[in-house]
Amino acid sequence: MSVSRRTVLSSAAGVAALSAVSTPAAAADVFTVRTPAPTLHKLRAAADYAVDKVRTVAPTVTAFPVGTKFEKWTYSQNGDWVGGFWPGTLWMAWLYSKDDAFRGWAQASAEKLAPRQYDTGTHDLGFLFYPSWVTAWRLTGDDAWRAGALRAADSLIQRYNPRGRFIRAWGALNDERNAGRVIIDTMMNLDLLAFASGQTGDDKYLNIAVEHAKTAQRVFLRPDGSTPHVYDFDPADGAPIGPNTVQGYSPTSCWSRGQAWGLYGFTTMYRRTGNPEFLATARRLADFAVGALTADHVPVWDYRAPQQPYDIKDASAGAIMACGLLDLAKATGRHTYREVALRLLTALSETCLTRNSTRAEAAVARCTRHRPNEDGIEISLPYADYYLLEGILRVLQPQDVDRAIDLSAV
Repeated sequence: MSVSRRTVLSSAAGVAALSAVSTPAAAADVFTVRTPAPTLHKLRAAADYAVDKVRTVAPTVTAFPVGTKFEKWTYSQNGDWVGGFWPGTLWMAWLYSKDDAFRGWAQASAEKLAPRQYDTGTHDLGFLFYPSWVTAWRLTGDDAWRAGALRAADSLIQRYNPRGRFIRAWGALNDERNAGRVIIDTMMNLDLLAFASGQTGDDKYLNIAVEHAKTAQRVFLRPDGSTPHVYDFDPADGAPIGPNTVQGYSPTSCWSRGQAWGLYGFTTMYRRTGNPEFLATARRLADFAVGALTADHVPVWDYRAPQQPYDIKDASAGAIMACGLLDLAKATGRHTYREVALRLLTALSETCLTRNSTRAEAAVARCTRHRPNEDGIEISLPYADYYLLEGILRVLQPQDVDRAIDLSAV
């Protein structure tokens, strides 16, 4: 079913009275409350540290960091699924420092992703092209970046299954394995499609994003607000099969980074469409995750793993969650979401930076990449550095973050 942007907005307006969404005036009130000076001091110190770290390491980086081994970055030549985060981190460092060396490094790194704009074998084109090429276009005005991001969106919509109304996560288009597999992470790739509709005036991109989000909302959201990592469909007819996992402890557990992807992604889809159901879903995901946090405010890798709350941590989940909560606070007018986001960012700044190491090439430690595979336990990950800086800049320099990634709402 095709859903025009006008229909989406009209439907949203029609059910607004049934939602718990606060008024725009209330949303604005969130940011009239001053951030405590000690918190600002800690966040500035963390940003200074992270940017200085990036400045030191950047001249030696010739590919895309994917994770650390013995505290040194390991690399992918084509970017894997994380290639957008290194140029994105460089852009955040430029916005914070105004040092044009970061601007040059960001563009040189992003250019290396050019072949991936034609890659139809992954759903991660939003991760690859939004923090790199879309941000580059927004900050430089060079239309070549915009054109490449639009080509990436064209590649992404080829992965849409109209029978099940979902974007498949993994595998080449002609590969039947995983053809019906959907993962919560894809919510973060949908903003590339919203960008494409906004730039071209063609609703087909946003239609697909909305249909995927509605499907994800229906199958991932549990009554308590938690989510599985994976949901499987029969790709032939779109019939649901059931929840599963790859990154989480089990199909009934709740992988913390996936929960953060969902929180952030549904909030973004609310901003792009005005659909209050997406905002309500984001709030339910947020409320579960906030309730699952321990006193140290660094998420465990899975909120329902047997050893939680004393299990291995994932600081990257905390950084992503903080960004999503800051977005959600603005959308709802609920200051409590902002307060938790500030506690998350403060906790990461105080307990998860690599300050005590002279070897470390990343800023954020205590991340977990793939616990079930025992792959990347207590390491650094490029998206942790990126989202830490994004989160801190959302507090210190929100207008600059808006310039980079577009924080507007319909």
